[in-house]
Amino acid sequence: MSAEIHISCLFPEILAMIFSYLDVREKGRSAQVCRAWRDAAYHRSVWRGVEAKLHLRRANPSLFPSLVARGIQRVQILSLRRSLSYVVQGMPNIQCLNLSGCYNLTDNGLGHAFTRLIPSLTVLNLSLCKQITDSSLGRIAQNLKGLEYLDLAGCSNITNTGLLWIAWGLPKLKHLNLRSCRHISDMGIAHIAGVSGNESEGNKLLEVLVLQDCQKLTDSALSSVARGLLRLRSVNLSFCCGITDTGMLDLSRMPSLREVNLRSCDNISDMGIAHLAESGSHFNAIDVSFCDKVGDPALNHIAQGMKNLNSISLSSCQITDNGLERLVKSLQEITTLNIGQCGLISDRGLALIAQYLKQLKCIDLYGCTKITTVGLEKIMQLPCLSVLNLGLWHRR
Repeated sequence: MSAEIHISCLFPEILAMIFSYLDVREKGRSAQVCRAWRDAAYHRSVWRGVEAKLHLRRANPSLFPSLVARGIQRVQILSLRRSLSYVVQGMPNIQCLNLSGCYNLTDNGLGHAFTRLIPSLTVLNLSLCKQITDSSLGRIAQNLKGLEYLDLAGCSNITNTGLLWIAWGLPKLKHLNLRSCRHISDMGIAHIAGVSGNESEGNKLLEVLVLQDCQKLTDSALSSVARGLLRLRSVNLSFCCGITDTGMLDLSRMPSLREVNLRSCDNISDMGIAHLAESGSHFNAIDVSFCDKVGDPALNHIAQGMKNLNSISLSSCQITDNGLERLVKSLQEITTLNIGQCGLISDRGLALIAQYLKQLKCIDLYGCTKITTVGLEKIMQLPCLSVLNLGLWHRR
């Protein structure tokens, strides 16, 4: 004789395991069903890794105790109309704080929040907080010693002085985003690399450095990077027009480097790619899109020297089917290939891709005006292909 077991009879641990598979909204709704479900839904395992997204408008005394009780340590502030200290005081063990786009955040507000050491905080996103200046970076360097990830993208008031604070106070930093921080120059990067001659040792553990659209940077910055950031895996130099082929010599001497983004670097040519490829077997990904001085000779150098490449972006480069042939014959493990707006690529090029790149997962063909359904039919037969971008392609 068997009896049906109702869900209300399940142990709280089993309920918590079930609730952990629900999305955030359904987790909250489950907690409102009954007291037993509420207790199970508040188990920390249910909320592991969840980021709370908050509009801080009016006072809510139960908000942060509720988050702490569920073990939530990641918070994104969608709008900030109360003091930031309200968050920091309410969540003493916070690990991740995302303030991206909080335009009204000032140095004064941040200073009042970070008045003590917060060793638990490892991720801080201040992107597009345009009122933040070097003063805030000084406070961060003093009190957030455990920080590993710092995003300052779009913080256009940051200068080299702020980078000196970062170099002095954040020894554990691994990821730094300085996109569009247009006041920083080669000296600021020398601070980060620990080679500027001051007492700071720099951010020696840095693995990812984003310098996109930092217009004042020159090849001297890359020399500092190569000398001081020996663990760097990824560098983004897109839109840095002061970078030239000469700087590629320094990057080529960094065996730790796996990814380099040179998108829209107008002064990078085939020669610069030759420098990179000369000792380039360690590279996994390269982006030279919209570098109009890059053509078939660069593909020859890549084919010879970058044997472990699996992602390459060549959008709007002056490449032909002949250059593509050399590339795909030599680098058959490529999984991502972006050749959008390469107007000289034809169905012959697509046939070569289909023949040799059996591992290809993603290809961008937007704006390739010479291709037809003949070439596309061959591409579509690739066994691993999951992403095909044709954009506004017209059938011919």
